[in-house]
Amino acid sequence: MSPKDTAGASRTGGTSRFSGAFTPGRIAMTVVAILTLVFIFENTREVRIRILIPEVSMPLYLALLATAVLGAACGYYAAARRQK
Repeated sequence: MSPKDTAGASRTGGTSRFSGAFTPGRIAMTVVAILTLVFIFENTREVRIRILIPEVSMPLYLALLATAVLGAACGYYAAARRQK
């Protein structure tokens, strides 16, 4: 074995390479995402929405899903700017 191979093995402590996959933060975000999707798909009635454009009618779940996607994109953008 080369020194690189032994250094890599001691660094991980012999645990699986997926040991960091289930952190508390990731589990919490998965639960929040699942609850968000359940909430969205439980609200399927038609609603009228007006922001800056003429009033449109669409299912509430599409409006909620679009809002969730926009919120996630804004959060991703803010987190990416913070890392720079």
